[in-house]
Amino acid sequence: MTDAKDLVLTIVRPLVSQPEKVSLEVSESDAFMEYNLSVAPEDIGRIIGKQGRVVTAIRTIVYSIRTDEPKRVRLNILEHATSENA
Repeated sequence: MTDAKDLVLTIVRPLVSQPEKVSLEVSESDAFMEYNLSVAPEDIGRIIGKQGRVVTAIRTIVYSIRTDEPKRVRLNILEHATSENA
């Protein structure tokens, strides 16, 4: 699964203004491999894109990855908590 993680990071980092704040955590449940992508609050719009086109394209690529397990892949976009919100 590290190949999928590297793929997501390779796609996302050039799109954001603060690539050092991009992180991707993988969690596993019974039915899903969940990729939780965190970006800076000001980069959320860049990742989602107009009418969700950018995130849809990223998800299309990620969801096409074959896994050895019968689990489905899910990509979630999260927002980093800033020190003002914490």
